Amino acid sequence: MITSPVPHGRTARRLTWELLPPMVRRLVEQHCGGPVVEVESQDAGFTPGFASVLVCADGSRHFVKAASRIAQRVFADSYLEEARKVALLPAGVPAPRLRWQHVDDAWVVLGFEHVPSRPPVRPWRAEELDALLDALETTADLLTPGPPGLTTSTFADDHGAMAGYWHELPGRPVAVRGLDEHGPEAAALAARLAEVTEGMTVLHTDVRDDNTLIRPDGSALLCDWNWPCRGAAWIDTVAALIGPRGDGLDVEAVLATRRLTADVPAEHVDVVLALLAGYFLRQGGEPVPRTSPHLRDAQRWQGEVVWEWLGERRGWW
Repeated sequence: MITSPVPHGRTARRLTWELLPPMVRRLVEQHCGGPVVEVESQDAGFTPGFASVLVCADGSRHFVKAASRIAQRVFADSYLEEARKVALLPAGVPAPRLRWQHVDDAWVVLGFEHVPSRPPVRPWRAEELDALLDALETTADLLTPGPPGLTTSTFADDHGAMAGYWHELPGRPVAVRGLDEHGPEAAALAARLAEVTEGMTVLHTDVRDDNTLIRPDGSALLCDWNWPCRGAAWIDTVAALIGPRGDGLDVEAVLATRRLTADVPAEHVDVVLALLAGYFLRQGGEPVPRTSPHLRDAQRWQGEVVWEWLGERRGWW
């Protein structure tokens, strides 16, 4: 177990309801069907856009996201892409559905169905990890192949440049054991990305606790479909195990028993872990964004977790 420095569930510095312009608040209330009487900001994640559960006077609940196209253009554009992609997900994919959207020159506002749910408990519990992996298996079944228009890029297209991050690490103060000795092997593994990740499954590629919801019946939903791409069906499952591995769960036993990973060659898993280790270790040393004070700590922690995991699998320690 590697203790995380991140305050899970309290990582985002978000816009609040009171800070939204009156015209945006009126627009939201019109779409929701009545005045908002209660607001529950969702403070997990690492982006500064508005993201809250709103309770209206009639008792109805709604999940709304909003970002300024002037002050938060990158995040507003991201919300637009999320709306486009969520609308294309087939029925049965375990994800909250988009109910409405408003786009003008100044704001992007999205209204999602409210699903009674909560984030996974941290440290991860085995039964909640199983629920997430069940959801990933259902998603892989329904998105192999994915619907036309959902994504046109492959995992190698979107993530291939990350393999080069290993060449930047020797000049950075990265405090993990064995980096000088084993970094070249990790770099060589990461460079094999294209040959092991090819596939026709649409992947989420951002599966973490803050993008996961656990419903009262114990099942899981996947949120924030910003970065889908095509690749091997098992990639999301491997990435989803980073947090549980850091929290002390036996993820090797999980890999050996889950449907999407049981028959994947060990070397293929190592290639993806090497790619992710290089990415997280490099990003963890970047300047801290003003809008996301916990982002680099989270990335650095994930880098340490993946590096230790990879080293154990490769027999380095």
